[in-house]
Amino acid sequence: MLFRDRLAESARGHGPIILATDILNGTVQSVVRSVDNLQAHICAVKMNFHILLPLGIDEIREIIDAVHAWGLQCIADIKLNDINNTNLVTSNILYGAGFDAIIVNPIMGPDALSALVRAAHSTNNGIISLCHMSSAEGAVSYEMRAGHKPVYEKFLEWGLKARVDGIIVGATFPDIIHDCKRKVRDRLDILSPGVGAQGGSAKISFASGTDYIIVGRTLLNSENPSETAVSILS
Repeated sequence: MLFRDRLAESARGHGPIILATDILNGTVQSVVRSVDNLQAHICAVKMNFHILLPLGIDEIREIIDAVHAWGLQCIADIKLNDINNTNLVTSNILYGAGFDAIIVNPIMGPDALSALVRAAHSTNNGIISLCHMSSAEGAVSYEMRAGHKPVYEKFLEWGLKARVDGIIVGATFPDIIHDCKRKVRDRLDILSPGVGAQGGSAKISFASGTDYIIVGRTLLNSENPSETAVSILS
C-alpha cells in the first residue's frame, strides 16, 4: 500500500491530525509518551531535524516502531534539498530507519524532485513537498514572483508533475490553501501546519481544502492533550 493510502487509512481510524513533536526534548521516552497519549486522535507523527539529531538510528527505529504499533504513519521533516545523489542517499537512510515519508524542499529543482518521488514510490514510501509555509515570513519568499506567477504556484506545478504525495501549505494562509486545492483537486494531499500556536484555524483550513492539519505546541503544551485534540476539530 502506498504512503498516501496508508495515511488516509490511518486518518479514517484516528482522525486528520498529524502530531508535530517539535518541542519535545529529543528523548525516545518523551516522544513515545506523547504518541501514546494522543494515538486515538492522530494519524501520523512528524519529527523535525532537532528531534532527530540527538538520536541514533536505533533510537529513531524505537520511536517509529512505537508509532507504527498504533497504526500511525511517521514523517521525517528535514526539508531535504541537495544534489540528487545526496537526496537519494539521505532518503534511503531515513526509509531504512522506518520513516514512511519525507518532507522536502522543491527548490532543488523539478528533475531532482521527480527522482526522489520515483525512488520513494518504488518502496511504497512518500514525498511531501513544501509549497507555502505557515510562518508570517512565508509570504516574503513563497509569494515572490517567479516570472509571471508567485513561487508557490511554481512549486505546486513541480509537485504535480513529479506526482508528490502531498504539499505543505500553512493554515495561516487559507486563501493559498483554497487556490492550491482548486488546482490539485484530489491528485495530492494538502497538509497544513500552523493550527493553534501560530493562529491558524482547523475549521477554516478544512473548509479551504486542507486534508490534514499538523499540530505541535497546542497539543504538547496542553494539560489534557486528548480533550484539546477533540476541541481543535470541533
